[in-house]
Amino acid sequence: MTLWTPDPTFYPSPRDAADAPPEKLAYVAAFDRTARRPDALAVIDTDPDSPGYGGVTGWTDLPGTGDELHHFGWNACSSALCPNAPHPHVERRYLVVPGLRSSRIHIYDTKDRVSPELVKVIEPEALARGAGYSRPHTVHCGPEGLYVSALGGADGRDGPGGIAVLDHTSFEVVGQWEMDRGPQYLAYDFWWHINHDVLVSSEWGTPSMIEDGLVGELLLGRKYGHKLHFWDLRKRTHLQEVDLGDRHQMALELRPAHDPTRLYGFAGVVVDVEDLSASVWLWFHEDGRWQARKVITIPAEPAAADRLPPLLQPFGAVPPLVTDIALSVDDQRLYVSCWGTGEIKQYDVSDPFRPVELGSLRVGGIVERRPHPARPDLPLSGGPQMVEVSRDGRRVYLTNSLYGSWDDQFYPDGVGAWMAKIDAGSFTFDERFLPHGEDFRGLRPHQVRLQGGDASSDSYCFPG
Repeated sequence: MTLWTPDPTFYPSPRDAADAPPEKLAYVAAFDRTARRPDALAVIDTDPDSPGYGGVTGWTDLPGTGDELHHFGWNACSSALCPNAPHPHVERRYLVVPGLRSSRIHIYDTKDRVSPELVKVIEPEALARGAGYSRPHTVHCGPEGLYVSALGGADGRDGPGGIAVLDHTSFEVVGQWEMDRGPQYLAYDFWWHINHDVLVSSEWGTPSMIEDGLVGELLLGRKYGHKLHFWDLRKRTHLQEVDLGDRHQMALELRPAHDPTRLYGFAGVVVDVEDLSASVWLWFHEDGRWQARKVITIPAEPAAADRLPPLLQPFGAVPPLVTDIALSVDDQRLYVSCWGTGEIKQYDVSDPFRPVELGSLRVGGIVERRPHPARPDLPLSGGPQMVEVSRDGRRVYLTNSLYGSWDDQFYPDGVGAWMAKIDAGSFTFDERFLPHGEDFRGLRPHQVRLQGGDASSDSYCFPG
């Protein structure tokens, strides 16, 4: 794992990353909803000149069952070049893959092989004993180690959730990151402004609030997360809480500016309980404090009750359900996935306070079941869910499954399995790229990671 020169997939600045060669592989976490078969890492050929383009070219089953793979990340990335936390001789080689239901964390080696090889399993007991957490969710490589957010405390049901730190090299659990968590209790995503020693975290719910599906009483009671938390990254202490308002339920994905000189970022909110709209918020630092402002609102769409799942029939509308957002490395384009309505939106965010919608594509959706243009005869379930952008900003990848129990509530007749690719310039679907159905061997695809990094896996310490 030690190199004499820095890994060539580490980039000092966002501009360097955008100029890098395109990815030829995409790694996709796929899970078995029944928990009878192992989950897997599927490897997709993303090289347009390859005869296998758009197909599954590699596959690795997990050793056990019941993991429910969700989000995962690299062991090392461009933050290794930061002068305040230098690790220049590690390499982007291992995928750190948590099981959201099992609390196991799997370490896979990708070097010199297409199908990743398992090299270590961190058992849930080690995570609970070493850091006091369970239900690991999001992985980021950063200062002094690997950071892994977790939704639950050691008991696997309740909170507080938080962040565990793993050793870069041995992958052993180092401990709990927080020294003083202040009022923070719920957890979900986290990111940082690394040059400014600021970490930002968001909120979903504890394991008992999410694992059996969306709980209507909790949603209407406004009990899911609706706050952003700001932390001193170096001191590991809570600085400030920003409440988006309890009508704005489930503040999930965080996407800070890649430009390390800029102190702003975007947060996606799943649903407004008063009108079923979804939203995107901008956080920024002004007048000596952190603030947040709603900059995008996406309304619900009226729908006949007989076309809606039982959960939504009383409302007579389909909510957008913004479940992921992605910001291009040049900070110019924001992509917003609307899993409920089956829509992916592209915004110009060159002025982050005033996003301008540039385009919209439809595929899947609770009501419409819009087919992909490559298969106009095949109605699709699910919708754009996880969204990932290539380093150069030219390609956008989508997968369609959210979370097993939630899939079943919103798509009770089956969510299916598919992955799509969009040309960001023309904002059109690539008709050569549609792995779907049995390509995923009966598993549901969730998050995508791109070979050599992508728009949501790296942070940079040098402007440019």
